[in-house]
This record gives sequence, C-alpha cells and structure tokens, in this order.
Amino acid sequence: MKRFLLPILLLAISLGCKKTNPNEPPEPEPPVVTPLVQTGLVTTDKNFPGANEMITITFNPGKGNAALNTTTGDVYIHWGVVTNSSNGSWKYVKSDFNTADPSSKMIRQANGSYSITITPQTFFNVPPGEQILKIAMVFKNTDASIVARNTDGSDIYIPVYSSGLHVRFLGPEMAPTSTPSPVVVNVTVGQQLEISGVASQSANLKLTLNDVEFANAANATQIIGKATITTIGEQVIKITANGSVQQSFKVTATGAVTTAALPSGAKPNGVTFLNNGSSAILALYAPQKNYVYALGDFNNWTATANSYMKRTADGNTWWIQLDGLDPNTEYAYQFWVDGTIKIADPYTEKVLDPNYDQYIPATNYANFGTYPTGKTTGIVSTMKASQSPYSWTNPAITRPAKNDLVIYELLLRDFLGTNNYQMLKDTVNYLSQLGVNAIELLPVNEFEGNNSWGYNPSFYFALDKYYGSKPMLQAFIDACHAKGIAVILDVVFNHAEGQSPMVQLYWDAANNRPAANNPWFNAVAPHSAIKFGNDFNHESMATRNFVKDVLKFWMQEYRIDGYRFDFTKGFTQKASSDDAAMSAKDDSRIAVLKDYNNYIRSIDPNAYVILEHLCSDEEEKLLAAEGMMLWNNLNHSFMEASMGWLTNSNFTRGLFTTHGFAQADGLVSYMESHDEERMMYKNLQYGNAAGSYNVKDLNTALKRQELCAAFLFTMPGPKMIWQFGELGYDISIDHNGRTGEKPLLWDYNKQAARVALKNAFARFIALKKNNSIFKSNNIVANLSGAVKYIKLSEGTNTVVVVGNFDVNTQTASVDMGTAGTWYDVANNSTISLTGSSYTANLAPGEYHILSKALLQ
Repeated sequence: MKRFLLPILLLAISLGCKKTNPNEPPEPEPPVVTPLVQTGLVTTDKNFPGANEMITITFNPGKGNAALNTTTGDVYIHWGVVTNSSNGSWKYVKSDFNTADPSSKMIRQANGSYSITITPQTFFNVPPGEQILKIAMVFKNTDASIVARNTDGSDIYIPVYSSGLHVRFLGPEMAPTSTPSPVVVNVTVGQQLEISGVASQSANLKLTLNDVEFANAANATQIIGKATITTIGEQVIKITANGSVQQSFKVTATGAVTTAALPSGAKPNGVTFLNNGSSAILALYAPQKNYVYALGDFNNWTATANSYMKRTADGNTWWIQLDGLDPNTEYAYQFWVDGTIKIADPYTEKVLDPNYDQYIPATNYANFGTYPTGKTTGIVSTMKASQSPYSWTNPAITRPAKNDLVIYELLLRDFLGTNNYQMLKDTVNYLSQLGVNAIELLPVNEFEGNNSWGYNPSFYFALDKYYGSKPMLQAFIDACHAKGIAVILDVVFNHAEGQSPMVQLYWDAANNRPAANNPWFNAVAPHSAIKFGNDFNHESMATRNFVKDVLKFWMQEYRIDGYRFDFTKGFTQKASSDDAAMSAKDDSRIAVLKDYNNYIRSIDPNAYVILEHLCSDEEEKLLAAEGMMLWNNLNHSFMEASMGWLTNSNFTRGLFTTHGFAQADGLVSYMESHDEERMMYKNLQYGNAAGSYNVKDLNTALKRQELCAAFLFTMPGPKMIWQFGELGYDISIDHNGRTGEKPLLWDYNKQAARVALKNAFARFIALKKNNSIFKSNNIVANLSGAVKYIKLSEGTNTVVVVGNFDVNTQTASVDMGTAGTWYDVANNSTISLTGSSYTANLAPGEYHILSKALLQ
C-alpha cells in the first residue's frame, strides 16, 4: 500500500506548488469552439448524414428558385436516392410526382421553414447491400403545380456519407446541386472570401486558393480562413484533410473591363479569322452585361485573364482576339457571361449538342465533332479557319418568273427514308419530271431536338446536322439549279425557342420568359391570342440587324433563291386579343416587312420573298405592290369541293382580283400545305355519295383531286404543292401527332390510279408554264356552285376550264364568246360549237379544259 500512496502524494505536492507559484504565468484557457452551422436551401441536422441514422432535413422556401416562398399550404417532397448501382439516376422513388404522399409531407416551422425526419436506408427501402450516395429531391405543393428547385432549375441533392474521413464546405453557402457549388460564383479582384469547412473526424485541415495555403488547423474538425482574390479568372478553393481527403469549388474573379474598339475588319458578331487562320476575333453583342469570358478548346475551357473579353465604348459588344490557333483544327467554344450563363455563339455555323447529337445517323452526317464532355455544359459553338469552299457548277440560275412558279413544299424528314441532302439531290429528277420549278424546304437551320418540322428554331446560322452537312446542302442546291429549279428556304423570325442563346442571355427566371431588357424578344407577346415560342420584337433594331445578317448569310453561303417567311402576321407590336384585331392593317408591320424586302433585293434584286401573312387584303395588297408574294390558303374550299360538299366550296379566293391585287403574281395559292389536313384523307373519310358514285372510293377520290388540280393550276398566279399531293397522300396530318413522323409511301408510284393523278399534275403544270394565257389578267369565273368554271382570254385565244363538283350529274352552261372548234386539252379531243354557248350534262367529277387555240 505504501508503494502506491507515495507517488500520489508527490504528485499532489507538485501540483499544489505549481498552482501557488507566483512567478509562473497562469495556463491559458482552452479555446471556445463555436460549431459551424449549415445554411442554404436545404440543411441537415448532421454535417455528414449517414444512410442508417435518423436525420432531419430542413427546407428554406425563400432560397433556390423560391417557387414556394409565398405558399401557406402543405409542402411535400418528391424524392428518391442515387446509389452505387443507379448510374447517377434516381432510384427507389417515393410515390408518383403528382401524389401528395403523407410520408413525404413536411412540417412547417415557426420561422417559415419546413422539416422532415427520416432514416434514409429504411425510408426508401434500399437493400442492405446497396450504398446510398445522395438523396435526390424537389419540393412541391399539394397538387404539384408549384415546384421548388435550385436557382438554376436543377434537382436538389443531399450527400449521404459512409464511415471514415470526409470533408465539406459550409461557407460560402453552397447550392445543393448534384455536385455542391457556391451560391455566389462571382467575385472581384481584391475581395476577401470567408471560407469555412468541417471534417467528419479530427484531422489536419488546410484551405488553399489556387493551391496556395491560406489557413490550416491541426487535429481539428473545423477550419475557417479568408482567401484574398488577386487575379482575374477562375479561382479554385480547396479543403484538404490529412493531405489526401479533399473537396473543392470554383469561383470566377472579375476586374476592370478594358474598353477598346473592334479591330479594323472584324465583324461585329461571330468569328473573324486573321493571320491566315492562326488568329480569330470573337465578338458578341451583349449590352448591359458586366463581363464575358471566352471559353473553349483553345484555353482548356478555363476562365483566365487571357480569356477576359474587351468591350466597345458603347457598352454593347464584347470581343477578344485569340492567337496561336491551328487553322486546320476545329475549336469548340462558348461565351461565359457574368459568371452565370454559358452560351454558344448565336452566329456560329455549327453547334455540338450533348443531348441530341448522338442520335444523328452516320449516313446523314458522320464525324461532325466531339462534344467537350466534362469541361462544360450546354450547347457549344464551333469554328474552323481552314475550310474548303464549295465549288459551284451552276453559279447562276435564270429564275422562273413569279407567275410561272410551281413550288414543291417538302419536309425532308418525311419525304425520304434516308433523310439527308444527298438522297434529296438524287430525287431532283423526280421533281423536275413533275414540272416543279421551285422547291421550298421547311426550316433547316438548327432547331430543338432532331425530330421536328423545324419551326422551333434556336440557331439561325447553323445548319441542323440531322439532315447533313453544309457541303451536302450546297450540292443539293447546285443540282437543283442545274435543272432550272429554284430553292426557297422557310425561315422563322416570329419566335425562337428557349435553346436560343439570345433568349437565354436575357431571361427572367422568376416569370419563365424573356427579360424586359432582352434586346431581341418581347417579355410577353403583344398578340396574346397566338401562342408560339419566345416572341421577336421587330421594332427593335437589334432584331432587325440580326434578321438581316441571317438573310444575307444564306443567300451568300448557300445561294438560295428566296425566302418563305413564317407567320409574318406576328411581326407586330400592336396589342391584340383576337385574330381579327391582329390581322387589321398595321403600318408599323408593313414598314418592317418592306425593310426586310428592300434589304433582300439590295443583295439580289430577283430573289423571291414569300410571306405567310394571312392578314387583311388591304395590308397584303400593299405588300404585294412591293413585289412580295403572299401565301393564299385555299385548303378549306378545295377540301369541301373535293369531298362533294358544295356549301363552302367557293374557291374564288384563288383569283387575285378578289383580293384587290393589281396582278396575279402576288398570290401563292395552294390546296395543301404542311399546316393543312390532307385532302385525300378527308375524301376517304368524309366524302359525299349519291347512288353508285362515292367519293370515299379510292379511285373516285383520286379523280376528285385531279378535278381540283385542273382548277388550281389554270388560275393565274404562283402555285404550291405539298409533298406527295401529286400522288394523293391520304395519311392524316394528325397521324403520330400533328408534327410527328409520317409514313413514307413511295410505293404509291406503283399504283396506276395514283400515277394517273401524278401525270395529270404534270400536264397541268406544263400547261401553266408553257402557255402565257394562264398569266392573263382577263378573267371571268363562277366558282361557287356545283358546276364551276374559269374563263381566261388573251388576244384571240380563250380558255375555259369547267367541271362538276357535285356527286350527281349537273348541266353546265358557259358563254364561250365564240363558236367553232375548241380543243379539249383534258381529254385530248375537240368539240364543235354552233353558237357561243357551251351546254353539256357533266357527270360527277367530270371536267374539261377547252381552248380556242391549240395549247403547248
């Protein structure tokens, strides 16, 4: 016992002496450690929540997109988990999105936040052998009509940790994105950032800025430090534990912007190559922005002082000169604007899309480029200095006169199985033999997705890769020109989709629409009765300049022969709530269209300008007087006439005189377009009948189409055919959805009755093109009853087209003006009239084209 007591006694004496020694300073008190706490959109009661422990999740509705900030009702979570076997996707999702699942209902707290407590492994019923990596979620109200997400609209994630050493940042506030990122991503040179982090176990902690240490803590579970920003560009903040376990995030530092004029010869938008392609000037029109970086393959997608763009003195244009480029290398690039948005160049000629490029068939376009996966997000633009120019074999074309135009409108996706320009080039002979002298392509500039009509545009200078490459389209146009066929491009300047960089650059996320300061787009379309994409404001000079740049580009690069403008009725800033008000004469809209027309003609005086306008005759007459052509939709009246229903079958609107036009070449009349129901489908489904005569019979329905075509093509003025109309295509426009893919039925060319219709189309087209009488302004017509006729006069010749549109025999009586022999062009025969009146009993569907002179 004495051996134990003696050491204890000595220790007590020693301690007692130490405490009473007045010459020794007192021992310092241990530091008080204030635990760092989480802040943000979602927080957990544990810094490192595990899968098999109870955790409380708290949601702050005022953060993120703040969609539920004013909600006073219940809040639910739609959620699941990401596991080691889910390849990044949600798994074990709790209930349907629209279901108000009681187990996912949150509890409202006194401070307005919402909380819920779960044990992840059991709550999501994850098997024991599967590891939860993240909890994935969005918050919603009871009926899921309002959904809270991250500020950028992405889903919300909470990391789930296994045992062992881990680190994470708590300050600055981190957004709960798939990879946590700071809420504030922009800083300025000279700014100090307060950084804080925690570890799951005591460890030697270190904070670094661009790999330079600015704080450390030995054997600690938390660390705080201040990082001073000294350089422009990307800044990497890192927390490290025991030299190996680490997390990092990036912010971008800005500084003073250099004001400088664009170098001489540089284009104000897009790319200008210099020094034989070893240098390039990138320019972006982006007024009211604070700074822009150019990111790309040329700088490993890193924002640096060397990629910080200059700004012109007016504050509108950003530019940078890149040197040391390889002219033979294609570079992908983007603009990073204000540290919040990365956009492709609106003026790029080719984009790379991480979502849809993988589905482009190699037969259409192979080896078009590789997306810089892992280096950026979103669509990227491309540039390459050294590109072989296309060698045109038909540099010029004598375009058909407007009155002689027979336009074939086609959607390449639904016209050919191998839907590329090479195959379309091989089909030019088919169209040439039909007599077509102009082809109108539905939009081929870059649109959203691959499977589309093209009326959802996003990039206006870039060819959509789904149909092929630039040289392939140029070769197709060249082949058309060799056959005397003009190529007309359908362009959409009424609206653009959200994929457009110009839409994204000025976007009001809170209201999900273009921002009020967007230079090109209206925040809200004034013509609210019509709903399309984001509405262009054509009163804005930014829009006018952009449109003109696009028009010039396609005329010069692809040598197209003209444009069909989609929905020009929408080029208005007048407020209207119905179609009638929107269609009324608008002097401002007229001025806009005259401006575009004059600009096109300054480049090519003979280019075609066709408008899908569909406004008042007063306005269309003024536009026609300027040399523009107006789409003239006769679908409904021709449809009724073809089906044998007479009440609404008056197609006198096919005559330019009924529009008040001075001449016929201002109206492009058509029975079908991409937008209209197919006439043969209506014939077969709803055709009239009497006795044994039934329009629903295929052969009868085809003959009714021939009857209609005889009248369409003999009315003076330009004409348009929708693809396969010459073969009596009978698949509904709503098959597979209105804009969905339609069956290819080239086998129609093996059916005698359909080939007969095609041959009739060819005969009528030849008559129209080869005989000037079909341009005559001397017209008498009766197109409202069962028996319809058109009478054209030119000099000593007269042509009368007469037909019975009833399903019963009807008597025709037409004043021909003169007796004698008449040539029946439709039936290759002659008739002899003793007087000036033609009287005959016409069977249902019977028609004649009677000419006093022999026609070519």
